[in-house]
Amino acid sequence: MSVLTRDEAQTRAQLLDVHHYTIELDLTGGDETFDSRSAIRFTVRDGQDATDTFVEVKPAELRSVTLDGQPLDPQTLDGNRLPLKNLTPGTHELRVDAAMRYSRTGEGMHRFTDPADGETYVYTQMFMDDVQRVFAAFDQPDLKAVFDLTVKAPAGWSVLANGVTEHTGDGVWRAAATPPVSTYLVAVAAGPWHSVRTDHRGLPFGIHCRRSLARHLDADAEELLDVTRACFDRYHEKFDEPYPFDSYDQAFVPEFNAGAMENPGLVTFRDEFVYRSAVTDAERQTRAMVIAHEMAHMWFGDLVTLKWWDDIWLNESFAEYMGYQITAEATRFTGPWTEFGVARKAWGYDADQRPSTHPVAPENVEDTASALLNFDGISYAKGASALRQLVTWLGEKDFLAGINTHFARHRFGNAALADFIDSLAGATDRDVHAWADAWLRTTGVDTLAPTVTPGRDGTCTLTVARTGSRPHRIAVGLYDRDLGDEGGLVLRERLELDIPQTEPRSIGKRPALLLLNDGDLTYTKVRFDPESFATVRAHLAGLPDPLTRAVVWNALRDAVRDGELAPTAYLDAARTHLPHETDLALVEGVLAFATTQIADRYLTPEQRPAALATLSALCRDLIRRTEDGDHPGLRLIAVRHFIDVAAQPDTITAWFSEGTVPGGPELDPELRWRLLGRLAVLGAIDDAVIEAELVQDPSATGQEGAARCRAALPDPEAKRRAWEEMFTGDGLSNYLFTATAQGFWQPEQADLVRAYVPRYYPDAVAVAARRGPAIADAAGRWAFPAHAVDADTLRLGEECLRDADPVPALRRKLADQLDDLARALRVRQA
Repeated sequence: MSVLTRDEAQTRAQLLDVHHYTIELDLTGGDETFDSRSAIRFTVRDGQDATDTFVEVKPAELRSVTLDGQPLDPQTLDGNRLPLKNLTPGTHELRVDAAMRYSRTGEGMHRFTDPADGETYVYTQMFMDDVQRVFAAFDQPDLKAVFDLTVKAPAGWSVLANGVTEHTGDGVWRAAATPPVSTYLVAVAAGPWHSVRTDHRGLPFGIHCRRSLARHLDADAEELLDVTRACFDRYHEKFDEPYPFDSYDQAFVPEFNAGAMENPGLVTFRDEFVYRSAVTDAERQTRAMVIAHEMAHMWFGDLVTLKWWDDIWLNESFAEYMGYQITAEATRFTGPWTEFGVARKAWGYDADQRPSTHPVAPENVEDTASALLNFDGISYAKGASALRQLVTWLGEKDFLAGINTHFARHRFGNAALADFIDSLAGATDRDVHAWADAWLRTTGVDTLAPTVTPGRDGTCTLTVARTGSRPHRIAVGLYDRDLGDEGGLVLRERLELDIPQTEPRSIGKRPALLLLNDGDLTYTKVRFDPESFATVRAHLAGLPDPLTRAVVWNALRDAVRDGELAPTAYLDAARTHLPHETDLALVEGVLAFATTQIADRYLTPEQRPAALATLSALCRDLIRRTEDGDHPGLRLIAVRHFIDVAAQPDTITAWFSEGTVPGGPELDPELRWRLLGRLAVLGAIDDAVIEAELVQDPSATGQEGAARCRAALPDPEAKRRAWEEMFTGDGLSNYLFTATAQGFWQPEQADLVRAYVPRYYPDAVAVAARRGPAIADAAGRWAFPAHAVDADTLRLGEECLRDADPVPALRRKLADQLDDLARALRVRQA
């Protein structure tokens, strides 16, 4: 299959105007394929000689093709390209009749049969270049068109699409024609959906899930719709352009590769967001943010779309920033920026320090395969951080004025970085073009470090050294000891400071803690002066604001990763301060880093038992602290992590046998599978126990839990079966592949799986080439032997990158994993 290059897309965009698609899909033909008929009306622009181009399609069988009523030879299909030759200026109509394959990997038209009740669902994920798996198209974002869609579905199914759908009889559903949209944004979801519908501002709203999740969706329907309405109204307060589509449906779909997808009028979400087990308020906050994020795309991405994939940040960075900001402004959730700081931002910092880093706005993305690699922590988290810094620098009024100008200029069209910057520049006297060059065209993370100099009169001055070249507007927090509160710190003053400085800044008397980037308004690593670091180690929990504490925890995390702070010192800080923490996102973020990075990778196998003991004691403290029932979310986090770090099976075996944690919570499906997963690692259960649990929970999530547990058993035969299922057969769906991979490698089982480490590289290369980008991503992310922190693993990986020619999606994942492995080795040596 050929990937589309930027040059090819530009050439085709200069040649064609695409006006209208009529798409007919028939989903009644069986489990393997569906019928797809396309009629595309397009114009070859005047001034062109008779010329050649192509349309993309990836069929199981190409039955017939006609151009302006004349048949074309289906045998001319070359990979995914059907050549169109000798096109003359004027209007043409292309008709394509094909059978298309259903996907089991979340790409194109994904088909899923629910093991809970046997019902089948299909949905599309067209993103990047997968529309070709569903119907023929001129598949690039700047050839927008109107789409008319009809779908024939089995009896008892309903069909969702970008526009309002109507059942016209005999299983045929017709969707209202779309406004001009890009091919990758067309969406269909069909099946016996459970739906909750309402109206808001004169528009139909709906939320949908598979029937086996109906009671769980109903339990949260009021919250989901309240968040949706609140975000919708808040966007209408900020944006002059009204919502540009005829309805707003949100479908929670199975085995979805992304968190969500911004299809206009039909947003699709992974259906883990329909909670069937207890969750924390922080997780509900994340779900609200994702709703707000996808809704932002209705304007930035759907109404105004990038011209080419080098500007993907225009979609994702904007939606990421607005998602967190609107959640904070419009919903009951008040802490999304803390969660962003401790979780999402760390994703960006990590990505930006690897060899695979790239600018937020790269200048030349050569083809779609290269573009797919840029959906990472830079395009999302770093880009959102850059926009947050831009709003701090410009002011929100000028920022929104520029955004609204951008919408007005390019509605239902396409735009590039230069267009966006021009729209912003028209709203301010500041040099936005220079800002964009410094922030969007460069790579890497700056580091800011303070020097506090005492004067003769008892006052001090502050000088900030910068490693890097970006300008920053930051807040500097000056904190004094609260003499009336043991361990407490009180904010004396928060100063605004522009970096680079023109002269030292007077800060009065020496504070106990001087914190750069207080409020987390810019994207940078920060360091402490010696006295401030001593205060942090003793009094971190005494900082009054969770976002301030997030900045401090991030600084400690960065210092560990950079080899400047011993991993055990981070564990000591967690053991000292986390028992007093109240913010759920902070507790979750610190425990996750302490477990998956410090205990599992940065400490040696000899040091790991002591680290697990420390983390177990910390979780016990949190469980004791929450015995009064007033902090269920905190207790749930503590219980989850206690299970994850258990070195002995006794306590968690008792929990599983009794069906509850003493004092609560009772074990719901998520906790039961989590317990079984850890007991499997420890060799305390066998396959019979797993099978018995699967009988009790035969759901899709139960199937994934069982796959994870079976792969985690410390048994040579279990490992062999799991390996063959992942790398030899093609029967695992994307989710079952991931679950099996998550169970396979365990630090406790290093000796048992040692022989699989050298097998990983050739087998991953083969399965990625055979099964496509989604499995390539999963093989690189989840199936990599991350526990094997040694020179041999690194050497084998480097040889693979040099000699084996992995597909781009796997190559990028391997490069990142190997860089993380090399970092872990450096941390151990430091």
